[in-house]
Amino acid sequence: MNTWTRKDLLALSDLDAGELGIILDTARAFKGVGERNLKKVPALRGKTLVNFFVEPSTRTRTSFEIAAMRLSADVVNIAASASSLIKGETLKDTALNLQALQADIIVLRHSSAGAACFLSSRLDACIINAGDGAHEHPTQGLLDTFTILEKRGPIQGLKVAIVGDILFSRVARSNIHALVTLGAEVTLVGPPTLVPKLFEKLGVRVVHRLDDVLESADVINLLRIQHERQRREYFPGLGEYVSLFGLTKARAARLRPDCLIMHPGPINRGVEIDSEVADGARSVILDQVTNGLAVRMAVLHLCAGGVGLPS
Repeated sequence: MNTWTRKDLLALSDLDAGELGIILDTARAFKGVGERNLKKVPALRGKTLVNFFVEPSTRTRTSFEIAAMRLSADVVNIAASASSLIKGETLKDTALNLQALQADIIVLRHSSAGAACFLSSRLDACIINAGDGAHEHPTQGLLDTFTILEKRGPIQGLKVAIVGDILFSRVARSNIHALVTLGAEVTLVGPPTLVPKLFEKLGVRVVHRLDDVLESADVINLLRIQHERQRREYFPGLGEYVSLFGLTKARAARLRPDCLIMHPGPINRGVEIDSEVADGARSVILDQVTNGLAVRMAVLHLCAGGVGLPS
């Protein structure tokens, strides 16, 4: 596939390697925009983007806002607490009203899996999924993949370990789909309650000991525990979790010198990762944030019908 034909980005499980490549190549071109003195191009001039976040967010919402402004779009931010959802209005009616106000792009974060897909079939506006329940977070998966590609080269054959709460993580699912599609060898690591063997159906390996993957990993991506989505305790306590799955300074010393250390944020320092490791030379956590801008610029440009790359 040589051209982008989708008006929406709903899930990375929908995309093939060619489509992933188009987004990543476009993001590479847009990253150069952020390195200029004038960090702006007219790609979305005259378009209106609505950031509609029903769940809290810092990095994703701000990243989409800055990405849209760099593309010269007009941006409106709406939180659930400031919308008519709290008065009983349905998601569909809220979104239809936004479209009636001539919003061209709606970036949606919602607690229900499938919320973005629900809107995409009912609205003409472009719908970008900024995270739907425990389903997917496609732009996070893309920016993580872009960061690995930038730092380590081709994804094919790389050994990537994703550690932590996989069961409730939309980030993990998007990463799995992108990385497996591009040929990475993905291993999921965590307690059996949070990393059940059923994930092996996605083409990954499942292990329950972090120590088993330290020496072989090219990339280690650490995820926080998604307490807000859990209705019961899935492990005895944080102390035990840290002792078995935390990337401590001692464990980090066993990683390969060129192993990338990643985290989508927010970080729980001292739980999934020690502060010294998070701030160390092998950490690319802030690179992920920077790359999120380029990836989201690419997604907005492509889904809004943009052609060509910034000059």
